[in-house]
Amino acid sequence: MTTTASASRTPTAHAVRTGGSRHLAGTGTLLRFALRRDRVLIPVWVAVNALMVLSMPNTLKSLYATPSERADLMRQMATNTSLRAMVGPVLGDSLGALTAWRVGVYAGALAAVTSLLVVVRHTRDEEESGRQELVSSGTVGRRAPLTAALLAAAVANAAVALLVTAGLAGQGAAGALALGLGVAGAGMVFATMAAIVAQLTESARLARGLTAAVLGAAFVLRAAGDSARNDGSSVLTWLSPLGWLENLRPFAAERWWVLLLFAAAAAVQAVVAYGLAGRRDIGMSFLPSRPGPAEGALGTAGALAWRLQRGSLLGWSTGFLLAGVVYGGMTDGAAKLVGDNDAARQIIERMGGRSGLTDAFLSAMIGMLGLVAALYVVSSVLRLSGEETSGRAEPVLACAVGRLRWAAGHLVIAFGGSALIMLLAGLGFAVGYGERVGPILGACLVQVAGVWVIGGVAVLLHGLLPRGAVAAWGVAGAVLLIGWVGPALKAPRIVLDLSPFGHLPKLPGGRMDWTPVGFLVVLAAALVAAGLAGLRRRDMAA
Repeated sequence: MTTTASASRTPTAHAVRTGGSRHLAGTGTLLRFALRRDRVLIPVWVAVNALMVLSMPNTLKSLYATPSERADLMRQMATNTSLRAMVGPVLGDSLGALTAWRVGVYAGALAAVTSLLVVVRHTRDEEESGRQELVSSGTVGRRAPLTAALLAAAVANAAVALLVTAGLAGQGAAGALALGLGVAGAGMVFATMAAIVAQLTESARLARGLTAAVLGAAFVLRAAGDSARNDGSSVLTWLSPLGWLENLRPFAAERWWVLLLFAAAAAVQAVVAYGLAGRRDIGMSFLPSRPGPAEGALGTAGALAWRLQRGSLLGWSTGFLLAGVVYGGMTDGAAKLVGDNDAARQIIERMGGRSGLTDAFLSAMIGMLGLVAALYVVSSVLRLSGEETSGRAEPVLACAVGRLRWAAGHLVIAFGGSALIMLLAGLGFAVGYGERVGPILGACLVQVAGVWVIGGVAVLLHGLLPRGAVAAWGVAGAVLLIGWVGPALKAPRIVLDLSPFGHLPKLPGGRMDWTPVGFLVVLAAALVAAGLAGLRRRDMAA
């Protein structure tokens, strides 16, 4: 009787074991493939994030060298609500604590962006292009693609955590470990969130946009909470994963239990994502796209491009307008915070020019938005690659539509949209600051020349090296790194000049020089022309 019972249980246990392994079959192969595909994307974004954090201690040491200067900073931040909303409260006076204060939230947000890009790329992007169906016809488990995507994001976040921990260990091993794990934890929370959204939507672009919107909401919640309270104790701060990173308090009596919030959120969201993945067909979603009209309403390739990209442009436009309002509103507060601190003044002047502290701060913030706008133009240009690799471009080109005409529709939105979002940023600055509308708008529009050069590089890569077009993200990341970290590290001029933004006049307040602006516009046009010539001559991606 005992033998019979044991025999009856054995097949069931074996089925569970084999069923679990069957669902994950091929995960290792898919993970290696994902890491190979992202051999440019992940290292660049990890390097940008790590260098942003590791460059801060030396910078802050020169800015706040004495205990009295640090005490004065803490007093001013306790009353400066606008700056506290942007970077959070100062919770300690050590170099490590100041580093966590200055870049901790932004490092977590950057890890979140990297994670959502990786996860969506290897889940919904693969299904949307049809490649996942081909891969799944082999010996690949149903949940293997999702597992491989999450593991790829985990590799990226682990690399950031390791670099941050090792680089800041000299400031305190416990604090360095807390900050590294907090940044990685924020990344994994949004990785698993992206995994859920990828199951809900049919479009990879919509999945990225919705997850990015949640990240934006998390930043707003944290900012609102920190504006209200100067110790991170606001309920709104605790509702945001970025607020958890702040309340982990690296280098300031670490709260290790906060890491459980990251682990619990990531675990719960992963369970939900796996549950959803097992309840739908490949290529399908729980929120299907709304069917179009019975009769086609898009008469041109440009109209189709507009339909595909209008949501993204609306999101970027709203974000830049709000960012302009916020940065404009904090201009006077930033000038007061710098005060007589010569080191802080020098860094702002290296970023924004020597025309006065207020003008230098405005110029520096406008320049930062220009760097971020480069990410928009790359994303918009690479929509061409997405349409081509997914096979959707082929039926369009099979009609009376030439390649140049098809590409022009997307490029008009990419380059025209970048000018639009910078214009809206200028309007936001004017509203927030309340003065000098004309000079501020002019300063924002000057940044467009640098943005267009990055867009031209993306067009060139797509036209000549379609399989390497993703390297445009690496170029944008490198330019972001040079513009963000270079002035603080006192990088030599030859390094700063590698970025097109390093050649632009420092406005407002500086002298307008049309020569570099005109040169960059001509360079962008030449890059676009070369890319389109390559697109016209090569085969379309199979």
